[in-house]
Amino acid sequence: MAVARTCGIVIRAMAALVAAATAIPALAADPPAWSAPVKPFRIAGPVYYVGTKGLAAYLIVSKDGAILLDATLARNAAQIEANIERVGVPLNRVKLLVSNHAHDDHVGALARLKRDTGARVLASAGDRWALEHGVGRGDTDYRPRQFPPVKVDGVVADGQTIRLGGVALTAHLTPGHTPGCTSWSMTIRDRGTPRRIVFLCSITVAGNVLIGNRAYPGIVADFRSTYARLATMQADIVLPGHPEMADVLERHARQMAGEADAFVDPTVLPRLVADFRADFDAALAKARRAAN
Repeated sequence: MAVARTCGIVIRAMAALVAAATAIPALAADPPAWSAPVKPFRIAGPVYYVGTKGLAAYLIVSKDGAILLDATLARNAAQIEANIERVGVPLNRVKLLVSNHAHDDHVGALARLKRDTGARVLASAGDRWALEHGVGRGDTDYRPRQFPPVKVDGVVADGQTIRLGGVALTAHLTPGHTPGCTSWSMTIRDRGTPRRIVFLCSITVAGNVLIGNRAYPGIVADFRSTYARLATMQADIVLPGHPEMADVLERHARQMAGEADAFVDPTVLPRLVADFRADFDAALAKARRAAN
């Protein structure tokens, strides 16, 4: 009888766990483009695209080694490494791995890249926990996916500039999409002309809970401060984690067709900020109506 009661309790507990797990919808299957191979290419100055068709990874080359910004999905690690080598950079010359934001589609391959390159991982304090535990922070309307955890070797503060062989890359905390979402900026000389580049962290709501987010209670204020901050920034070239947001691959095709300044477009950043701020305002209004 005791065994029967114990089994019944266990079965009910398991059923409750299953019900809880299925209450939150799982993410849809990844778009095929997220792992579709792309031949790496130079964007401008020392900056190269080494990602996939649907997920960006940017390599910044200097005389003292290279910086890799973003890593895409875990299953893309070998592809990212091959692209790095195709632009003439041996893996052991990658010295810094820089995080944009701690979601599996942008940092999934970081752990393997760190192992294979020996590079140091740099990230903001707000995303350190997520990176080291292999799962994003914050309540969402989907079931977050885990990724291989990776130790953060250095925490980067807002406004801090990291330097490697003449390259200077500055951190701009732009939280909301994740608590530690970080955009990065640098100025390069491209054919003798200075260009301001912004590597834009995601500024989309993208399933984040805006009202009653217990794991990230400051999410609304963070989104608002991020849009306000980015609205004051200027960029000649915008390079986001999802390349289609700034037509990165299409611009490369135009570049290959002879348009030397295909990536130069100062209207991209203000347009993205305006569009996604409007989307955020609409999502927040909808969430408030649902909560009342």
